[in-house]
Amino acid sequence: MDSWLIPAAPVTVVEEIKKSRFITLLAHTEGVEAAKAFVESVRAEHPEARHHCVAWVAGAPDDSQQLGFSDDGEPAGTAGKPMLAQLMGSGVGEITAVVVRYYGGILLGTGGLVKAYGGGVSQALHQLTTLRKTPLTEYTLQCEYGQLAGVETLLGQFSGKVVSSDFQASVRLRVALPQSELVAFTAKLADFSRGSLHLRNIDE
Repeated sequence: MDSWLIPAAPVTVVEEIKKSRFITLLAHTEGVEAAKAFVESVRAEHPEARHHCVAWVAGAPDDSQQLGFSDDGEPAGTAGKPMLAQLMGSGVGEITAVVVRYYGGILLGTGGLVKAYGGGVSQALHQLTTLRKTPLTEYTLQCEYGQLAGVETLLGQFSGKVVSSDFQASVRLRVALPQSELVAFTAKLADFSRGSLHLRNIDE
């Protein structure tokens, strides 16, 4: 994917269903480690709760390697899976949902649980504000001092940026560009430098 939506700010939704209190929290989490850290922070905030059910899409929305969920003691399939289904249906990436349940003494049944957990995430997603994230790929580029301003201008035209600069006899740059702009940027760079400048992959 060239770009995807990510949460711009956390969301909390509180609901009472048959005397149980459900608190749904959504947050931006980049990667599985960040997702797990967010879950732990919610557990620490709500140590008295009976359940902390979770689901995450920790990478791009189509990255099946970074999905996760847990029913945390609720009957299998009644919490984590419906929560994950809501997240995946939203098209938002790098997002974690935690639903905290304070048990009120009345059983909801499997259908009621699916509705409570999936519904909480659905409500929270309706309140979510998002940003579009375009991942950048890094390259190295060596240029003369006189070419530096031109290279920086070109990068700006293609949503790229200079990550770091090393000023030696010539300038060694580490630059980052969206994958979708690579072909057009490379063509412009060749025009600008009359074929003297080339992007190189980091490991070259």
